[in-house]
Amino acid sequence: MIVAMVVDREAFGSAGEMTVPADYVIRDQERMQAATRYFRWQYKMAEKHLARRVLEVGCGVGNFTQYLTGRDFVAGIDIEPECVRNHRERFSGLSHVTSECMDVLSGDFPKLRHYAPASIACLNVLEHVRDDELALHHMHAVLPVGGTVVLIVPAFQSLYGPIDKQLGHYRRYSKSSLRRVARAAGFQISIFRYLNSAGFFGWWFNARVLRRTEQSAAQIKVFDRFFVPVLSRVEGWVEPPFGQSIFAVLVKQAKED
Repeated sequence: MIVAMVVDREAFGSAGEMTVPADYVIRDQERMQAATRYFRWQYKMAEKHLARRVLEVGCGVGNFTQYLTGRDFVAGIDIEPECVRNHRERFSGLSHVTSECMDVLSGDFPKLRHYAPASIACLNVLEHVRDDELALHHMHAVLPVGGTVVLIVPAFQSLYGPIDKQLGHYRRYSKSSLRRVARAAGFQISIFRYLNSAGFFGWWFNARVLRRTEQSAAQIKVFDRFFVPVLSRVEGWVEPPFGQSIFAVLVKQAKED
């Protein structure tokens, strides 16, 4: 079966929270660089919901950033210094791409509004954050009215397994739990759907049968080469009734008088 969870950063939160060793993060990042079709699928889904100026929360080493370089400006943040160093090296030739170490839970996060982002990309990050509602409140504070947050989060707590724990996942989401935290942070939900139906079974198999503690490079390559082309077409036509992940687009609305 296929591992189909794309994780692009270390455990994301304040000191004293669940953490993941930096070497584990980098190994996972390197494995995920082979998932080029999956990242393109993510970008195809997110593209029309992202503005010209984007803040990427949890940029990792830039596996998704590379698809944003056609934007006017991209600022990536990550809590892992080694990821940020790699990100800066990777995009050093692009003056409109920048990155810095920042915790989404930090009181300094709202200061990132100086980048004037109109959209935030937060893909496979929110599950790493102890206080996900506060994280979304901070994102809300950074955006202008009409600004968007594009989210991908892992679905179904019943799939939680050793890899989730090793990666520092505090939770997997249901639609209702994600809807609750998004609305509590002040967002309106524009798009809300399951993603990656095949990955649901792959993640269950690895969690419950194989009890894997790390993703398999071979599984990632097979999934990316043979499954993604089919899934991206079929799920582009109709939303699956379940999936390994939830894809959501949140919109900041004007305050009512």
